[in-house]
Amino acid sequence: MDNTIHESRRFVSFEEFYPFYLGEHTNRTSRRLHVVGTSLSILLIAYALASVHWWLIPLAMVQGYAWAWVGHFAFEKNRPATFQHPWWSYRGDLRMLREVYSGKLPF
Repeated sequence: MDNTIHESRRFVSFEEFYPFYLGEHTNRTSRRLHVVGTSLSILLIAYALASVHWWLIPLAMVQGYAWAWVGHFAFEKNRPATFQHPWWSYRGDLRMLREVYSGKLPF
């Protein structure tokens, strides 16, 4: 797992980052795991807010990352971009999710 690009690559915008992000998610199983994890995370957060069960919010985040990281380590064989680009990676997760649900990206 050589991801030296994470340490050396600097992005000036999300639009510049997103093609890199998609390149880190070319494995279909990994992408599916991301979609499942992000979807469950959103559902858990929505339920936590509606039911005032605040303890579910950290659980939502942990399980969301768990699914994604299994995808990276087991299928992509790369290091998650979250380690070096946490906010843009989160935004990338949401955009990728939207593109999968809209049919723009294959599931």
